[in-house]
Amino acid sequence: MTTALDTLKRPVNRLIHLGVAFAAVGALVNLVPFIGLTELGRLLLAGGVDTQALWRWAALVVIALSLGWVANGVALWLTHLADHRLQASLREAMVRKLGHVPLGWYTDTTSGAVRKVVQDDLEDLHHLVAHHAVELTAAIVTPVAGLVWLVTLNWRLALLAVLTLPVYALAYALMMRGFGAKMQLLDKSMSRVSAAIVEFVHGIAVVKAFGQVGQAHRSYQQAVNQFSEQYAGWVKPLLRLEALSSMALSVPVILLVSLGVGSLLLAKGWITPLQLFAETLVAVVIPQSLLVINQSLTAQRTALAAADRIEGLLKVEELPAPKVGKQPQGSDITFEHVQFGYDPEHPILNGVDLHCPAGSVTALVGASGAGKSTLAKLVPRFHDVKAGCVRVGGVDVRDIDPRQLYRQVGFVLQDAQLVHGTVADNLRLGRPEASDAEVEMAARSAQIHLRIEALPRGYQSVIGEDAIFSGGEAQRLSIARTLLADTPVLILDEATSHADPESEALIQDALSALARGRTVLVIAHRLASISGVDQIVVLDQGRVLESGRHESLLQANGAYAQLWRAGAKHPVPELEMSL
Repeated sequence: MTTALDTLKRPVNRLIHLGVAFAAVGALVNLVPFIGLTELGRLLLAGGVDTQALWRWAALVVIALSLGWVANGVALWLTHLADHRLQASLREAMVRKLGHVPLGWYTDTTSGAVRKVVQDDLEDLHHLVAHHAVELTAAIVTPVAGLVWLVTLNWRLALLAVLTLPVYALAYALMMRGFGAKMQLLDKSMSRVSAAIVEFVHGIAVVKAFGQVGQAHRSYQQAVNQFSEQYAGWVKPLLRLEALSSMALSVPVILLVSLGVGSLLLAKGWITPLQLFAETLVAVVIPQSLLVINQSLTAQRTALAAADRIEGLLKVEELPAPKVGKQPQGSDITFEHVQFGYDPEHPILNGVDLHCPAGSVTALVGASGAGKSTLAKLVPRFHDVKAGCVRVGGVDVRDIDPRQLYRQVGFVLQDAQLVHGTVADNLRLGRPEASDAEVEMAARSAQIHLRIEALPRGYQSVIGEDAIFSGGEAQRLSIARTLLADTPVLILDEATSHADPESEALIQDALSALARGRTVLVIAHRLASISGVDQIVVLDQGRVLESGRHESLLQANGAYAQLWRAGAKHPVPELEMSL
């Protein structure tokens, strides 16, 4: 069966196979010094010293060592070349894929998962392709060739060289018995430990406020104790087996067995002292070879899992792009009979019809899960509709080239995302050619200029190094970035939901500057902040219940009036957005 690893390696298999061939030649040549040392010993013990023969064998040993070194060097060069080409092609393919997947894919996929694929998994493939193919070949060819040589000298020598291997094989088989099931059990236990840690850290403020530190700590302690007991219960019985298998492969034990049993064979006259010397040279190579083989098998398992994840990323469905993009004529937004669901069996939006005139502000309100965020994110094509269409400027968003669409539609979401780089680079993401004066003007409008000026290097401060921003500050940077991009259509998804009161006031001022003259679709969680907008749309279970201005909806005494009265029963400080 063809695996994902086989598929990914296919373009560079010829280089890998050539490298393996050179590694095999190097491993065979490395056997020549063993033969040479044995022959040198034979000549020296023969009595009359043949000087020319001694020099020939000595020269042959030196030449063989040199050729073996060159062959192994060429093998590693070829496999590293294969790895370089594979890494370059995979990185290009992944970057291209990440640039074409729907934005909604990033919402569903954590940054840690993406990082693991594009960084850690590629590193796992590097070790397998660049190193283990060569090392595994040498680890197999050298001892096998050595055993074949011993058989040609005396078949008893080959048996003597592997005399301790059955002990290791039996111990290893016992250690690996039920390995998969036990690892799954330990993974579940470790997941519980991780969950307990996250729960404890995230909830520490509440826990301390209510005096439940001891109880929260007990949850963590119980998870740790359970993992410790399961791990110790599995590992302790294996320690004796591990010690036994390690002893069976240790050089002193191998020498003891070889010389001890070999002396009995010598006494019987079945072998000669030089043959025993040859057997010892081969026998001490076997443990290191087995260690490399074991490491290679582990690397192969790791690489198989990494290749599956890489292939999974490369198979993510891309956002369809039109062959010839259409140009929006205006900045109005229209939803026509929109149906959408992440799972076809459970639709979230069902027949939504809505028009947002150019230059107007439309607020989406409703209970949690009503479909507000989902509807808004269809405009910048985080996902595509399952039925119906979404139009911007009279053109179906699916018929607009994605680059043109993002010059037309900007968005500020709940969780502001900043990239590693300078503050100025972050602000220029949507408009790289913007001047310093334009960057500063956008920052001033977003109420973040003074904070940037206070940084060690101002706008040239690197985020994550000498520029650390709070959630509210990061949100204002995101707003400044959107202001600088100057898109005629704007999506605001509860941009102040995680801000503290002081930051929220500044964000509201920044949003007011951002919204002027644009077509705005805003998702509101505080009704008082959107009471002055042009249109309020109430969603419930993926349908539009009613729409209109604040006063007319209150007079209709429908769903919006109920939401308004419910909010009035639990008043909170409101910061009205002057849109």
